[in-house]
Amino acid sequence: MIEMVIRQRRHSLGGFEVGRVLPFAKRRMVGPFVFFDHMGPVDMAPGVPRSVDVRPHPHIGLSTVTYLFAGEIMHRDSVGSEQPIRPGEVNWMVAGRGITHSERFERARREGDHLDGIQAWVALPEADEETDPAFAHHEGADLPVWRDGGVSGQLIAGEAFGLSARVRTHSPLFYAHLTLAAGACMGLPDEHRERALYVAAGAVEVQGERHEAGAMLVMAPGSASFTAVEPSSVMLLGGEPLGERFLYWNFVSSSKARLEQAKADWQAGRMKLPDLDRDEFIPLPE
Repeated sequence: MIEMVIRQRRHSLGGFEVGRVLPFAKRRMVGPFVFFDHMGPVDMAPGVPRSVDVRPHPHIGLSTVTYLFAGEIMHRDSVGSEQPIRPGEVNWMVAGRGITHSERFERARREGDHLDGIQAWVALPEADEETDPAFAHHEGADLPVWRDGGVSGQLIAGEAFGLSARVRTHSPLFYAHLTLAAGACMGLPDEHRERALYVAAGAVEVQGERHEAGAMLVMAPGSASFTAVEPSSVMLLGGEPLGERFLYWNFVSSSKARLEQAKADWQAGRMKLPDLDRDEFIPLPE
């Protein structure tokens, strides 16, 4: 049964639009997932200006998860990472007590690109909110794949469908990408208290109702399944709830006071910029 339908709200990031899904006024989180943006799809012409890039900015209290359907993004961060991400790979960045990073469209600048993907944030449990920052890139065998009839799947993180991804997480969760042929039916994992599916492309049917691309269906506990009514791309996500989280800009915390400290630290220049990307940054919003 569907508990709630959340439709993406389009926001401009300056050079392109994203579809914001979480947080939503009536549903702040699904399991530990506290933020969910659909980037694109957008065509970028060769020579795209640097103003389109996401300049260095800070995070605390969360892990960021970047997953692409198409295109390439260059990631640089303050723990020394420099890693392009491509379709079917995962960049998993643990902010913990504080990290800064940039996301650059360098391939698009050189030769043009078609960008389409998901940026999600996973809140950290209170005991891990001040953990050391870290970054990991995963591809290949780290991210199990399977085929079942008209369904092809890739497990991005956590455990589901009897599989386990080699991505270190801090709380029980699952995150998967499915591509479905028209008419293919799929059930959601039922091991976790909170679950949702997001229609990235195509359309699905649940209990006789059609849901188009851009919709997140938050499911009630119990068995749940869906059918692709046309070739579709779907993200499945969920996990155990962590309790209330407060958000300000790129900061997530169980403490409002900690958000104020992060704001002050960024304004005062106390958060280290990426070693390979220190020529600019995004100021704290007014």
